[in-house]
Amino acid sequence: METTTQSAAHANRGYLAAFGATLFLATTAIFIRYLTLTYAMPALVLTYWREFFVAVSLFLILLFSRRDLIKVERRQLPLLALYGLVLMLFNSTWALSVVLNGAAVATVLAYSSAAFTAILGWLLLKESLDLPKIIAVVLSVGGIALVSNALDPALWALNPGGVLAGVLSGLSYALYSLMGRYSSQRGINPWTSLLYIFAIGSFFMLAANLGLGRFLPGGAKTAADMFWLGNAWSGWLVLLVLAMVPTLMGFGLYNVSLHYLPSSVANLILTSEPIVTSIIAYFMFGEILTPVQILGAALILAGVVLIRLTRKES
Repeated sequence: METTTQSAAHANRGYLAAFGATLFLATTAIFIRYLTLTYAMPALVLTYWREFFVAVSLFLILLFSRRDLIKVERRQLPLLALYGLVLMLFNSTWALSVVLNGAAVATVLAYSSAAFTAILGWLLLKESLDLPKIIAVVLSVGGIALVSNALDPALWALNPGGVLAGVLSGLSYALYSLMGRYSSQRGINPWTSLLYIFAIGSFFMLAANLGLGRFLPGGAKTAADMFWLGNAWSGWLVLLVLAMVPTLMGFGLYNVSLHYLPSSVANLILTSEPIVTSIIAYFMFGEILTPVQILGAALILAGVVLIRLTRKES
């Protein structure tokens, strides 16, 4: 009985962390929208500074609060380096997908990660793949399509590069979830892994901008473009807040949820992010959900509720 109670308590912490991550991550689009519209900031340059500021901020926080979490064993570095590369691939392919496909289609393709995560978690981490989970994935992906207005055929007039970027964003998001779960199983603290993967990810992102930026939509065409904001201090402040609040807390809480929950379950909960974003957009920009979007939101929530009610803690 005690073991069952402890397992349920751990699961509840995981669900709470995942929902908290959803709330924080849902605000990132607001900040990114402001920076790209106000300053025309290239998406991949923005991604670099976002990751760099997260790494620096978290390092300083841990330095003065939990210095022990800064240290990792040398044998864990290859795993963290691969994890950081996956993070960079997700952030960059997501940004490229938005540029090439538009926000609606990019959202649907990114959250195809729910299906990827369920399948890969079953194959690689021996996570369950039962009928309720399959139904929850279908409900969530379908709901996201409705919330994002992705049923408009005009939005799907994609080029091959857009299709590739969108699918890769979903796949890399799934891989991020799996690696978060795997690293926690290897005994790496969620905040420690977050520090290292964002530091490593920012290094890869800088290399990509300087090496390939001129060939990529939203990349740095010259080295000077890395300082796109120049002396626009208000822009730098918004970028810093984007890194320190929604990104740091969003990804941090998501990593914590992966410590307690299977990657497929945690990823399914995060598919409710478009709902939260839509609510924020309503209050900030007066954007109103259509009946079809409300139906989509209901499908997403139904998927999350289904997975919670049918999952047995062990």
